[in-house]
Amino acid sequence: MKHMKNIKLIEVPSEIGAGTRGASLGVDAIKVAALDFMSNFFIHFPSEKVEVANHLLFEPIHSPYAKRIHGLLEIYDRLSKSVSECLKNNFFPVVLSGDHSTAGGTISGIRMAKPKSKLGVIWIDAHADLHTPFTTPSGNMHGMPLAAVIGEDNQESKTHEVDEKTVKMWNELKGIGKIMPKVLPEDIVFISLRDYEKEEKALIEKYGMKVITTGELRRIGAENVSRKVLRYLSDCTDIYVSFDVDSLDASISKGTGTPVSNGLKEREAEDLISKFMQNRKVCCFEITEVNPTLDKENLMAEIAFNILQRSVNVLMMN
Repeated sequence: MKHMKNIKLIEVPSEIGAGTRGASLGVDAIKVAALDFMSNFFIHFPSEKVEVANHLLFEPIHSPYAKRIHGLLEIYDRLSKSVSECLKNNFFPVVLSGDHSTAGGTISGIRMAKPKSKLGVIWIDAHADLHTPFTTPSGNMHGMPLAAVIGEDNQESKTHEVDEKTVKMWNELKGIGKIMPKVLPEDIVFISLRDYEKEEKALIEKYGMKVITTGELRRIGAENVSRKVLRYLSDCTDIYVSFDVDSLDASISKGTGTPVSNGLKEREAEDLISKFMQNRKVCCFEITEVNPTLDKENLMAEIAFNILQRSVNVLMMN
């Protein structure tokens, strides 16, 4: 007998990892979209809000190659505990975050709750987020969460020296939950990846990480991509799906900090994520990087809400 999943919303309105201001308003913008659609979605599910550190945006930066990492460490700690508790209490965490840097905290929480699991990650994003303090062109931490969870410094591609204090905090970040690495690089699948630097490309090639392009999705369709990805991750015991709205095409909406052309259409993303949500191994879903300050008419938040609602409906039925 299948049991209906108990969904819990975890809100993390943090934007200290982003380079553009405004992503911390993304979660509330999604709620506004729900209200505009006359939906009771946000009343229906229990939710909790993780305390963030956006006050750091007003303070000087101490670690230029890992900006505001001390704040992110605190958030990783709090978020990982929230996600872990959620899973231990048999809830399915649906994480709504500001910028993508906190996803490392989500993944840490999954592994803390499931220390023996082999975790697969489906990363639906225009970007690889595989930078490290040693390779980052910007110092923005939302470009680093996957490197943190695979425990990678990428010293081979180092572009600059990093001060000791930053290195110490980066090592702490990688080690949160006392499990390292949290994910094996070969258990990561990128979907709609199309904007990354040569240092990240070096890691993708070194580990033979799986990439499914927008073109391939369009050619073979959501159902076939979903089958292919789940077959590829078949020896994983659990799967986390992370959806960065910048995987969507830049023409759809400007409401995200780093839009990129040649991305997914709304329907493609929705169909694909719904297919993934049907799989019983999926244990956590995250939506991130909605930035209403860059948008017209709250469009991206509305798209994100549609995808959120449909995904959760599918979860409830499976």
